[in-house]
Amino acid sequence: MLIAVKNYMAGQGITSLRELALHFQVDPDAMRGMLEHWIRKGLVRRQAACNRSACCGCDPALTECYWWVNPETPTPDRS
Repeated sequence: MLIAVKNYMAGQGITSLRELALHFQVDPDAMRGMLEHWIRKGLVRRQAACNRSACCGCDPALTECYWWVNPETPTPDRS
């Protein structure tokens, strides 16, 4: 399952915890645990809140976003 999360994240770039939990049909807390594996390896970074333009008023606990970090490319400006 960790490899599936890795492949999905690499293809998406930035995605919310809600999107990941729905895609993989797992509890958000379980998904956080899987994401922590990739965070420790330096391949995923957590953003405090999603910067999507189309806000649908999601539960703030689920709007945290995760960003796939490609170590071969420079870090984008997240401001």
